[in-house]
Amino acid sequence: MAEDPTTSPENSTEEVIEDASSGPKSGAEDETAEEEEQLPESWFITGANGNIGQRLIRKLLSEGAVVTAVVRSARAERELSRAVKANSKVRIEVIDYAETALLGQAAYGAQYAVHLVGILKATKDATYAMAHESSCTGLSRAFTGTSVEHVTYLSILGAKPSSANPCLASKGRAERILYRSPTPACTLRIPMVIGERDYTTKMLAKRANLSSSFTFRSSSMEQPIFVDDVIEAICSAARLGLEGGLNLAGPESLTRAQLYSRAAQVLGTSTKVRSIPMFLGYTLAWLLELFMADPPVTRAMLGVLDHDDDINVDKALRLLEIEKLTPLDVMLRKALPPN
Repeated sequence: MAEDPTTSPENSTEEVIEDASSGPKSGAEDETAEEEEQLPESWFITGANGNIGQRLIRKLLSEGAVVTAVVRSARAERELSRAVKANSKVRIEVIDYAETALLGQAAYGAQYAVHLVGILKATKDATYAMAHESSCTGLSRAFTGTSVEHVTYLSILGAKPSSANPCLASKGRAERILYRSPTPACTLRIPMVIGERDYTTKMLAKRANLSSSFTFRSSSMEQPIFVDDVIEAICSAARLGLEGGLNLAGPESLTRAQLYSRAAQVLGTSTKVRSIPMFLGYTLAWLLELFMADPPVTRAMLGVLDHDDDINVDKALRLLEIEKLTPLDVMLRKALPPN
């Protein structure tokens, strides 16, 4: 079971807080309210080349906002430029998160920051500490004294510093770094995301189309959320100035086997789900880690996938002022590629 929907940095490094609440905002103020209303919203987005980042940018552009998008490679810059069709309201910067001065310069004039960087599989060149804690430390330092009023960080359900899982523990420590920053911050911890053309949804469709599909611990509980609902939550958390942590998930929790069957039903197919014991998965992952420099699956990855998601989201929705979430069958019909 996942923890209570809200968490706080102040009571301890890993406990849950009573509420994510609106807090005072920092940063430069416009001289008059009239001028403020006339200026477009300005957003600063990291990890912007991912599926959620691209969708968030397109939504913000449709609302008239201007966006600074940060990526870490020239390849990611080219991919994002194509995705947003080189829109003049999007400025793409290639910056490492250790370059705090450059990050601060890039964030000049931005009101809201969204940090989307995260990994499930660590490698020698991209450890959990580098991707999570170091990036949050860099942003925390970069935003101090700038116009950035609020940071929204996308995390994972189950993240907490005391977790035995290296990925979840790293995410929890990263959250704590942002909470201790001078810039108000809100963490959205989410489960599996369903969205068009993303990797998870493609794999779900692939397995739903097989007459027999195999998965580790098919009784594991999933509570998938639609990508558009995640984007709405990000925008709401920023604009409302929420602080602390919120656990957010979709409207329905079901076993992984049931999820595969529901996806098959939407696609007009059927699949028999066969469960593989987790100890076999951990043994295989251990062997791969032992003999491969970059194994396709690790024990930490399996630990995240093995986490049961079954939470009440009423409080999170109330704080985010979101009326309702996309039903499971609706998100599957929208996201799964037709046969």
